[in-house]
Amino acid sequence: MIKSDNNYQGVIIEESLSNKKILDKLIITKTEIFPVTEKNKTPWLSKWTLHHVEIHPAIADKIANELCETINSKQSWYADFKNANTHYVIFKHKVFVIDRDKANQYQEAKEYGKRLGIPDYQLDFI
Repeated sequence: MIKSDNNYQGVIIEESLSNKKILDKLIITKTEIFPVTEKNKTPWLSKWTLHHVEIHPAIADKIANELCETINSKQSWYADFKNANTHYVIFKHKVFVIDRDKANQYQEAKEYGKRLGIPDYQLDFI
């Protein structure tokens, strides 16, 4: 994987993925493991494994579409990554590509996440 100053940065929760092989395609810069609390709204899990990732711009669309297919459909999850210009917000079956200079574009993604049952405090994309 090629490192670049223009790479997208994001966090992917490993437990949100139905197929973890996608992680092999990403630059993982840091991994953190947190115990699940009541606030997380995922009582079927004991922990969240957060992978801080970098994604080269040349493969950003491909990775977003692959994440869209591999996010676990049994629960409400999303993944996101961004660079200075563009922010990808990815749900199961839906990818939002947001121009970061147009804050109003975030509203549709937030509303979509709410409809899926994702708590408001977790929809902190900006």
